[in-house]
Amino acid sequence: MSVAGLKKQFYKASQLVSEKVGGAEGTKLDEDFKEMEKKVDVTSKAVTEVLARTIEYLQPNPASRAKLTMLNTVSKIRGQVKNPGYPQSEGLLGECMIRHGKELGGESNFGDALLDAGESMKRLAEVKDSLDIEVKQNFIDPLQNLCDKDLKEIQHHLKKLEGRRLDFDYRKKRQGRIPDEELRQALEKFEESKEVAETSMHNLLETDIEQVSQLSALVDAQLDYHRQAVQILDELADKLKRR
Repeated sequence: MSVAGLKKQFYKASQLVSEKVGGAEGTKLDEDFKEMEKKVDVTSKAVTEVLARTIEYLQPNPASRAKLTMLNTVSKIRGQVKNPGYPQSEGLLGECMIRHGKELGGESNFGDALLDAGESMKRLAEVKDSLDIEVKQNFIDPLQNLCDKDLKEIQHHLKKLEGRRLDFDYRKKRQGRIPDEELRQALEKFEESKEVAETSMHNLLETDIEQVSQLSALVDAQLDYHRQAVQILDELADKLKRR
């Protein structure tokens, strides 16, 4: 880091200490800005938790979730577009039923019923796979991109703004002992950072209709899954009643 850079870091640290310990007053941001910052913070927390809960909803088993996370990380490293899947509980149940149904043989009513149920469970697993893919592509991925890109960018702008505010306030305290041009430049940089942060937050909050659309995609995927699941189970129920 250059000497000028080290000086700036010292100025910021000194101003921060004087505010936190000495009770010095820093430049206040307007109420509209603070309200916008609060809304962005709430949005960030909402998106982060909803993402985590959605993944839990798709795969309730913690061990399977950990395995899925590992597989997804490996697939990203390898540049694979489609993430490797994981066994659905319906599929595992179906395989178990089919295995024991075959062992019981065709002369057993229970064995035949297990075969019917097992095939239906495997179909349910396929439908669940489709749900996972739809939700990931149209809900999880867009929200994750919002976290990784837009929200991360806003945090960067806010951090930069705070640094420039501290630098400006430190120099302002020394007005008359430093060149006016130095103070003017510090003020310009502070105002520039405020405008950039304000614009990025405004853009995020004004386009929240995109998040509504993504939430709608989640619900559509759930509806499609449950419709297909009901059809599969209705067919299975009819088969079992006829036995």
